[in-house]
Amino acid sequence: MLKIYGIKNCNSMKKAFDLLTELGLSYEFHDYKKQGIDAETIKVWLKQIPQDILLNKKGTTWKKLSEQEQQLALSSQEELIKALTTHSSLIKRPVIDQAGQFVVGFDEDKIKALK
Repeated sequence: MLKIYGIKNCNSMKKAFDLLTELGLSYEFHDYKKQGIDAETIKVWLKQIPQDILLNKKGTTWKKLSEQEQQLALSSQEELIKALTTHSSLIKRPVIDQAGQFVVGFDEDKIKALK
């Protein structure tokens, strides 16, 4: 089953939910705000998703981090995982997982290709 990760009230998430519904794709939703995200899941993602794609540097959460916190997050995969589990809003949304195939960020063409 397709699983979509993110935050319910995010505009990119709303577009993704609408598109998945329009395509008739059923999905399970994992809400970071309510359920958090664990280090093991992020480790699996980072094996297939480059960190510069997974990490949302354009969002306010990243911009609110101090220069020192940003540098620490980028210093190693372990530190990045800590930052992403602590501040789940740093993860680009949505992350869609279909049996280990990932779409990160709202990309209509890639989402349509999941059919």
